[in-house]
Amino acid sequence: MKTDKQTSDELKETVKKKYAAISEQSRSENEGSCCGTSCGCDTVDYAIFADDYSEMGGYNQDADLGLGCGLPTEHAHISKGDTVVDLGSGAGNDCFVARELTGSTGRVIGLDMTQKMIDKAEANTDKLGFENVEFVLGDIEDMPLEDGLADVVVSNCVMNLVPDKPKAFAETYRIIKPGGHFSISDVVTSGDLPPKLNKDAEMYAGCVSGAINKKEYLEIVRKAGFTDLKIQKEKRIRLPDEILSKYLAADELEAFKNSGTGIFSITLYAKKAE
Repeated sequence: MKTDKQTSDELKETVKKKYAAISEQSRSENEGSCCGTSCGCDTVDYAIFADDYSEMGGYNQDADLGLGCGLPTEHAHISKGDTVVDLGSGAGNDCFVARELTGSTGRVIGLDMTQKMIDKAEANTDKLGFENVEFVLGDIEDMPLEDGLADVVVSNCVMNLVPDKPKAFAETYRIIKPGGHFSISDVVTSGDLPPKLNKDAEMYAGCVSGAINKKEYLEIVRKAGFTDLKIQKEKRIRLPDEILSKYLAADELEAFKNSGTGIFSITLYAKKAE
């Protein structure tokens, strides 16, 4: 019988392998790797979740792999000179947008658990010539970052991939300065996802079956110590039948669609008291 730790470790390994492979592709290749509504594919079409960064200052196309589910830096209230930490920084997209906002006097740190993503982000940083953007290999559940480091934390569709969300938010609380805050985009549910979705590691790596109920998610954030919670943006995510049918039989699919269960992207703000 598998222990919770074994299951957690296996899920993390699945995510690492998935994102290591994604790191070697462009955004267009990632979107094209699963045709969503036009063909039968065996993974999640990340374009279903992604928002458009192209009009944001600091946007760098090479760093945008289309893996997010919101625009957390747009709502992050980043000021000049801030220290910003991006959790699950990927190829550096949100870090470079944050760098535009914090300026040359600030500091931007990207944390990612996939070495190939770190390598890609550092290569992008070198091209841009930024000296105040850095990337650190590490686990969100046990961050290799000091206490009270960040004025602002951002994250885009990553907490969903973390098996131990209470620990991840406790760590987020630890690294934020008193009076600091976060802006995090993530996927949550209203109602319970079918068990077959929750058990499939491929869907987990695609941010769907890692989703938990919105009320539970917000309660985890509160229990970590955060206050002033505010949902800055919310949108419904509609998974095509061609994707769901990979996991659900016809009758199960119909029952799911009629159940009232919803999958949403939210961008959440929360503050650490001074």
